Amino acid sequence: MKILIIFILLLTTSFVVSQEKYITKKGIIKFEASVPSFEEVKAKNSTVTAILNADNGEFAALALMKGFRFKNALMEEHFNENYVESDDYPKATFKGKLIDFDKNNFKGKYSIKGILTLHGKSKDLVVTGTLNKENNIISISSSFKTKPEDFNIKIPGIVSKKIAKDILVSLNFDLQKK
Repeated sequence: MKILIIFILLLTTSFVVSQEKYITKKGIIKFEASVPSFEEVKAKNSTVTAILNADNGEFAALALMKGFRFKNALMEEHFNENYVESDDYPKATFKGKLIDFDKNNFKGKYSIKGILTLHGKSKDLVVTGTLNKENNIISISSSFKTKPEDFNIKIPGIVSKKIAKDILVSLNFDLQKK
């Protein structure tokens, strides 16, 4: 009986270890919420961690909210203190899986279904984008729109006309084989 348990543990461990994973700690997420005739509202985070399991299409990403950089330091301060409340909600995460994943095809359009968690709220998403593999690097890019109210982010009336109702989010990840 002990031999059977050890064999099962070894078999399970070898499956886990043999999974082909790709990772980055330098992924890029940008968002833009600009409105014509007002100051540009956009930011970029170049320190996003992401991982793709190339055997089953599972994908996860983590962005620290204080990693978003704006042109205007005051806007960055307001973003962290008044809107996303980075001290209380320090990160955004996405966990999902590529739809109709084929581990033998890493080129072309894809859709991924998952859950985006931001500001303590989670939302189901289906995002489309492009996927490409060259050598040992898998590139993923996508963009989608979301709304601040989807994540209980309150926009004060005094600035509501200066911030777009739909926020455009774009991402680019170059994941290397782990």
